[in-house]
Amino acid sequence: MTEQQLRLEVAGTINGWVGATKGSAKHLEILEIYNNHRPLARGYKVKVTDAYCATTVSAAYIKVGIAEYTGTECGVGEYVQDAQKRGIWVENDAHTPKIGDACVYDWDDNGKGDNTGAGDHIGIVTQVGNRSFVVTEGNMSGGKVGKRTMAINGRYIRGFICPDFAAIAAKMGGTKPTAPTAPAAPTAARSYTVKPGDTLGKIARENGTTVDDLVAINGIKNKNVIHVGQVIYLTPVAAACGKLAKLGVINSPDLWISNAESGKVEYLGALLVKAAEVITKAGTRTKTWEDGLAALVAAGVVNTPDYWKNNINTLPNLGALMCALGGAIK
Repeated sequence: MTEQQLRLEVAGTINGWVGATKGSAKHLEILEIYNNHRPLARGYKVKVTDAYCATTVSAAYIKVGIAEYTGTECGVGEYVQDAQKRGIWVENDAHTPKIGDACVYDWDDNGKGDNTGAGDHIGIVTQVGNRSFVVTEGNMSGGKVGKRTMAINGRYIRGFICPDFAAIAAKMGGTKPTAPTAPAAPTAARSYTVKPGDTLGKIARENGTTVDDLVAINGIKNKNVIHVGQVIYLTPVAAACGKLAKLGVINSPDLWISNAESGKVEYLGALLVKAAEVITKAGTRTKTWEDGLAALVAAGVVNTPDYWKNNINTLPNLGALMCALGGAIK
């Protein structure tokens, strides 16, 4: 099992509990996984009536089989302390997490400087974009498991628990079968088509994001005006791919969204978003991916060409994407 497969398995596990409410079958499954694990953190058995955000994070790590490396807890503050002792705590609000890491919140954060307050809530990062990331969390408002979109370096971020997934995967030595691991990308909605009676507020609540994020991602001028049939993109990468497909620059937007979400090429999402910001129409594809890369560098879309040269063979058709983007930007 590779590092990325392991990260995606964690994301797929916690995403499988989305929709759980206190007392539901999924909620009871989370508690069973946590309470049956040994050692039981501080000897406390979590009750159905307890807050269970930290318990949900722990249960996901337990179910995937990596709890000995991540630690387990049912309290957020204690989870942070354990992560600090293990050397996997990142004390930086502006850190860009990876899929499988845990995000800790402090609801008293004033948004100024690095937050050093007490942790109030926690969830697992299940999707990462250029400017935001999605966190799947237990015990959200109403006691449910749901999703929240956070801006990179956004308010309320306390810090991150970042297990060394590469080292964990190596220690696991491929003993876990690769076939049943998580899909190529975490199961998360990427767009929503407006229906009668919808508002941006309703769409944001139902998809674990905020009105401000939807306005920014979709370039909406008046947040109070949307129309039936309008496509609302839920992530920056989805919006970028939607625009590029509409212009005729790419013809498989879902493929490139999935590729970006997979994390196999770390900066693919950023490339797509930046390209979409400056491309206004399709163009004649460059003859080689090197020419396409050069055009992107000249336009200021890419500032690390060596990275792309080293990763061009990581994904099928990445060279073709370079030709398409480079040709459209010339």
